[in-house]
Amino acid sequence: MSNVVVKHNSLINASYALSLVEQRLILLAIVDARNSGKGISADNPLTITAKDYGSQFSVHRNTAYQALKDACNNLFARQFTFSEIKEGKERIVKSRWVSQIAYIDSVATVDLIFSPAVVPLITELERHFTQYELEQVAGLSSAYAVRLYELLIAWRSTGKTPIFELEEFRNRLGVIDGEYKLMHQFKQRVLDLAITQINKHTDIMANYEQHKQGRVITGFSFSFKFKKAQNPKLGTHETIHPLPLQPAKQQEEKEKAADLAHLQKMAKLAGVPLEAILKRP
Repeated sequence: MSNVVVKHNSLINASYALSLVEQRLILLAIVDARNSGKGISADNPLTITAKDYGSQFSVHRNTAYQALKDACNNLFARQFTFSEIKEGKERIVKSRWVSQIAYIDSVATVDLIFSPAVVPLITELERHFTQYELEQVAGLSSAYAVRLYELLIAWRSTGKTPIFELEEFRNRLGVIDGEYKLMHQFKQRVLDLAITQINKHTDIMANYEQHKQGRVITGFSFSFKFKKAQNPKLGTHETIHPLPLQPAKQQEEKEKAADLAHLQKMAKLAGVPLEAILKRP
């Protein structure tokens, strides 16, 4: 049975914030649609069981039960934003992920129907799409790591990405406004954590480069290689040695100091205490 996830690159590059469980639920639904032959439509529900969730992501069945219940409570309200070209013009579209979702407690399953905007981004894949094996993200425990893996694997053919501007990158990873405002916090809690998990649990070894304007980091770019030969349908790659995972401690301390100096300057210009700047959303 093939557990290949296929997404249109508009969806890979979309901006959204989903929990780890919600991302896993969506990935399982995509795989179920392919394996069952039912396909994906805006009319017919897809079914995910707690048993399948627990088996795929190596969690106890009771944990899987609760995870699916929680996902049902939250996923219906989740939204995402993506861009598309229609009649030669770019449109910025906001949509829900699902138009309907239900948890059937007696059999511990979820039935969901993707929203009309999501369906073509998963099914109409003639031109621009990304695919990977679900097992590659099964060991990731950070929602940011799953999103970063998808963003990287979309550049499978080149092994390197363009520069992601900082705000756009935060949005694509699903970092909520106001979270991890200081760069050392963002790198420690989001970026370095995601890179560490990707390098340990997936089929690639990744590294990043930070880009600055003066002393301020304004974006990141990534390079990666595959650890060993891949599924021929997904591409074949050479075995490689690990890349360095995290910046040196000295560099981290420099960035903390630069963050603090920048905020102190903002506070001075605004004529307010530093604490007032730190509390801003």
